[in-house]
Amino acid sequence: MSLDPTVAHLVDTAAADPDSDEDALIASLEADEAVDAFRERRLQQLHEEFNRAKQLRSSAHGIYSEIKDEKALMDITTSTKYCVVHFFKPDFNRCAVMDGHLESLAPTHYETRIVRINVDNAPFLITKLKIQVLPCVIAFVDGVGVDRVIGFEGLGRTPDTFTTRDLEARLIRAGVLVREKVQGVRKGTAIRKGKVVEEDSGDDWD
Repeated sequence: MSLDPTVAHLVDTAAADPDSDEDALIASLEADEAVDAFRERRLQQLHEEFNRAKQLRSSAHGIYSEIKDEKALMDITTSTKYCVVHFFKPDFNRCAVMDGHLESLAPTHYETRIVRINVDNAPFLITKLKIQVLPCVIAFVDGVGVDRVIGFEGLGRTPDTFTTRDLEARLIRAGVLVREKVQGVRKGTAIRKGKVVEEDSGDDWD
């Protein structure tokens, strides 16, 4: 049974707030005049989805965290249904831009584990996954890579700017995010000249 849109909206909004309360969500649901015909079903869904979101948040979902060890990262990608990994370098401007967008997505997309790892801490994975251009964001479903964003390729109208919603849409198409949740639009920042390899839309550190 698909999640009711009203329930989804309430839970997604509450997911970003660690102090959210189920009773307050129920009160909001019951205040909806259109809820009567589907009241019991919606209340049941709200209870189940709220508890699921709470359980996932307790296991580091809903936050954008850095993983320091590549073995730990491999364990996460193979044990988590949905996972997005940003391979980054701290001094690369484009990686900082990607960080901002992923940090915006993490709180409401609690179904997906969204993490990052410094490429210096992941030599085996960098070789195995043949990562050459940064930022590199790989989407995993059940431990299998289903999409790869290289630089800013395929995001926004130009290679240098894109919105959080653009990234969200790409990851939804990949099947690693479950539904559209971004309300506002976070714009990408301008990219300074330097190490950027324009033809690759990213930084090449080799």
